[in-house]
Amino acid sequence: MNIKSPLIVFLAILTFLSCKKETNSLDDVYIGGQVVNPGSEYVIISKNDKDLDTLYLNENNRFSGSLKNIEPGLYVFRHPPENQVMYLEPGDSALIWVNTLAFDESINFSGKGAYKSNFITNIYLLNQKNNDLILSYYKVEPIEFAQKTDSIREVRLQELDQLNQKKDLSEEFYQLAKTSIDYEYYDLRERYALLIHKYQREYIDKIPGDFHDYRENINFNDEQFQDYYVYLNLIDDYVRTISVEYCNENNISRDSCSNLMSVENIKRRILITDSLIQNKNIKNPFLEKLAAQGIIFSNNLEEIESILKLIEEINYEGNALPDLKQMADIQGSLLPGNKIGELKLVHTNGETVQLKNISKKPIITFHWSIKEQVHHKLAHKLITDLRFKYPEINFIGVNVDKGQNEIWKRVTKNNSYEPEFEYKLDTVRVKESLLKNYLNKMIFMNASGEIIKGDVQLNAPDLETIILEFISQRNR
Repeated sequence: MNIKSPLIVFLAILTFLSCKKETNSLDDVYIGGQVVNPGSEYVIISKNDKDLDTLYLNENNRFSGSLKNIEPGLYVFRHPPENQVMYLEPGDSALIWVNTLAFDESINFSGKGAYKSNFITNIYLLNQKNNDLILSYYKVEPIEFAQKTDSIREVRLQELDQLNQKKDLSEEFYQLAKTSIDYEYYDLRERYALLIHKYQREYIDKIPGDFHDYRENINFNDEQFQDYYVYLNLIDDYVRTISVEYCNENNISRDSCSNLMSVENIKRRILITDSLIQNKNIKNPFLEKLAAQGIIFSNNLEEIESILKLIEEINYEGNALPDLKQMADIQGSLLPGNKIGELKLVHTNGETVQLKNISKKPIITFHWSIKEQVHHKLAHKLITDLRFKYPEINFIGVNVDKGQNEIWKRVTKNNSYEPEFEYKLDTVRVKESLLKNYLNKMIFMNASGEIIKGDVQLNAPDLETIILEFISQRNR
């Protein structure tokens, strides 16, 4: 759909909502908007992992509805497979315009109280950009990096204070926004510390004594942020850093101690997470993610079993154990030496083929999901470069989403991914919440589908060295 003026849409919706206010409580929250290039027929409003309302798109891809008796706080606007957080208080109206081709970058909130959602979304987008900042600054000395993060935090707080002066923010929102800025600041320091302990160890002794003083202020059971990426990313990075600090503090030099995808390191992070977090809604997703990663990157049946045993020993109270056991069975079939040539894949042309019939060259598969936009764009960019460098290898993209075949084809086309190399799992036997753990996994195999190596990460710093070794083995 070609939208000439999103403002016209918002004015129409605003008129509708103004009429609705005459017959409804002034504390109701009115929600409306438009989705350009929709990927599904509805949007969902949720909070703390509970769906509050489903609003269906009309023939013009517009939606409208209302929420009653809400509490101030963060809510999630979902248009499967995408989502973004927004902040709502009683009496607000949320008018949302978004283009799915650039969901996070295009989403815009209008209406009463919209400045709160736009501020929180902007913090999220800035946090995403911090990936590039970290790569630019992690080689500088700790004192200089500390000054950089102090400066970033000060700018964010000044922006919040300016917004407060203009809008007279509620105390609830002001404190939530300030805490989100703090969490971004904490996360920057955790990510820097992780890189220092892994790649710039000569800087470890130069880290100031007060560099991590903020750790005392982290609330690992902050229920109001359990849907917020910045907060969840902080917890994830904190646990990673602690696991690597353990290796250095105990003079453990073996790679398996600090390798974040080694079973040894993942088991340590499971124990750290279990002791750190009491809130089950926050703890269980982390435990499930770590257990899934441990299974996926296991090199033998003993390692797989050790992950399941640990999850049972810590008295995990979630519902994913059957799925983890299913993943364990799947991983057992993906160990080196096993043959998966009979695996059925769906090509972008709609044809179902067996993996062994795809190529006469050795194959390396990489995996992606339409739900992880940033990841699949970076992955395909990397793979395009590798295809050029190593034409003797057939790099195959495998989409792991359940169903959604038409959306997968559209995303492939819209991003100009090479259709001849794009496939989709014919049958997905794992829960969607666990699928994302496959996204950094690559599988090296010969043309018949015999697995040569199955524990390689897409973001491994020595990926090209591993590929060259794979090519060398084939030529012997």
